[in-house]
Amino acid sequence: MESYSAGQLTDLIREWAAELGFAQLGISDLDLGENPAHLQRWLAAGHHGSMDYMASHGNKRSQPEALIPGTCRVLSVRMDYWQDNTRPLQILNSPNKAYISRYTLGRDYHKLLRKRLATLAKRIEDAAGGGKYRAFVDSAPVLERALAERAGLGWIAKNTMLINEKAGSWFFLGEIYTDLPLTPDTPQLTKHCGSCTSCLDICPTNAFVGPYELDARKCISYLTIEHKGSIDPALRPLMGNRIFGCDDCQLVCPWNKFSRVTDEPDFQPRHNLDDSELVDLFNWDEATYLKRTEGSALRRIGHERWLRNIAIALGNAPTSAAIVDALKTRQNHSSELVREHVEWALQQHGRSD
Repeated sequence: MESYSAGQLTDLIREWAAELGFAQLGISDLDLGENPAHLQRWLAAGHHGSMDYMASHGNKRSQPEALIPGTCRVLSVRMDYWQDNTRPLQILNSPNKAYISRYTLGRDYHKLLRKRLATLAKRIEDAAGGGKYRAFVDSAPVLERALAERAGLGWIAKNTMLINEKAGSWFFLGEIYTDLPLTPDTPQLTKHCGSCTSCLDICPTNAFVGPYELDARKCISYLTIEHKGSIDPALRPLMGNRIFGCDDCQLVCPWNKFSRVTDEPDFQPRHNLDDSELVDLFNWDEATYLKRTEGSALRRIGHERWLRNIAIALGNAPTSAAIVDALKTRQNHSSELVREHVEWALQQHGRSD
């Protein structure tokens, strides 16, 4: 087996990461600075809402070695997903259209990144002649943005996203935990948001408590994806036509003028989901929903919440016979959750029977 110096192996790892489609790879130690304390304050304030898993893993989220004993380094990667042909602002300004967060228009990134990280880990293992490696993509309690910041991939911004000064924030993150003592990269110590508050000001539901702190209970991404129950009637009119996630704080970020267009074909929109009518999506029965969300992160919420979210968007759209008729087809749906939101939507159009 060929022997490599630490520097040679690190260079090879970066080359392999690039070959696998990752835009950047950084290496960090396990010192996450103030981030663990920030997490505890956020949890204590209840800002995680019903995401009980955020608080259920003890110190494993903020201490990588507690999650995977023996870990001494974390390899953080990012992969661009931005596409400049999906016209997000035009869709947001078209109330009869469905706005779906741009990260989920194509194939489920969890599967794609995890497979490539596993390939990268195997190459490292073969080259190093052993070691322990575990790959993660939102699949375990991992403070991924704090680790990526520590690895020099960017800084955690006022909207709590990770921003890279050469690539904006339209990218996915993934990690490999290892016991291989590679030389860490220089952390991103400076936050380059300056006095800009565009992301905080644009939030439709005023979900930001302040810079760097998000109350998930008011965040549209949380409400449409994580939250399983009824959505607060006071927040529904503020959600507009956003039926899965929200990109507003990224769309106004000045740093995203540097975003790189992805060349990953699997991230291209499927089933015209970047430009679909709300009524058309609301008419999908469960079999159609399951077929057209196969291999997509959209599958995560299930058909019931899919209808719940679209019902709200239909309630916010301009009144039309097509919208009222579509809503009425779900008035007697088997789900109480769906019926409640359909009834609310009909009331917005003055048509509750």
